Amino acid sequence: MRNAVRDKLARDEVVLSMSIRLVRTMEIAALAQSAGFDSIYIDVEHSSFSLDTTSQICMAGLASGITPFVRVPSIDVIPRVLDGGALGVIAPHVQSAQDAARVVRAAKYPPLGDRSFTGALPQLGFRPFSAAEALPALNDATTVVAMIESAEALGAVDEIAAVDGVDLLFIGTNDLCLSLGIPGQFDHALVRDSYTRTMGACRRHGKHLGIGGLAGQPKLVAEFIKLGARYVSTGTDLSFLLGAATARVKQMRAL
Repeated sequence: MRNAVRDKLARDEVVLSMSIRLVRTMEIAALAQSAGFDSIYIDVEHSSFSLDTTSQICMAGLASGITPFVRVPSIDVIPRVLDGGALGVIAPHVQSAQDAARVVRAAKYPPLGDRSFTGALPQLGFRPFSAAEALPALNDATTVVAMIESAEALGAVDEIAAVDGVDLLFIGTNDLCLSLGIPGQFDHALVRDSYTRTMGACRRHGKHLGIGGLAGQPKLVAEFIKLGARYVSTGTDLSFLLGAATARVKQMRAL
């Protein structure tokens, strides 16, 4: 069982992710892999996807060799999406170290958390393993991502980064801008300060930094990668389809 995202982050390489909130069939995982993405994350927070659909796409990701994450709408969903094949969870609305610790407890098996164990998981190819064999491997392979998307979370970013079991702090730039009173002002000094502060917390506690909400701002993405960010959310299947379709219509109209 491999988590290619964890492997690349350990090598200090940039990870490119595509968010899924439109396509409900498993082909999207293979398409993402063919396009060259390292990871997908199914955005259950901002879509009407069922847990069954989410699980099918996660299992397709496992089969395609692309790492499937799920952005969950609430903590109680975490064990179910992991049992369904996800190799990581992205938790929104993390405001404090206590919030982050609750996410870890839901995502990890003892002794790190209190997730309940069931056999024959997709991540293990449905093969039977003893708990003594499976639990350490699953804990090691499961990535926990805490979103930093409010002024409150930013104020507690060092404490959040210090939580054992959190692997990555992922800045939701759109919501963070709203919280800071600068909606849509991605080039604002407060945004740069937020990334600098969060990167500092990640370095102090051995965590990784992720970039979200800046798919249309490649210069800023490059700036924050240079700062040290290594996980990049590049956009959604919806935006890619609309963008390509719009470009083709414009091309054909010009003829």
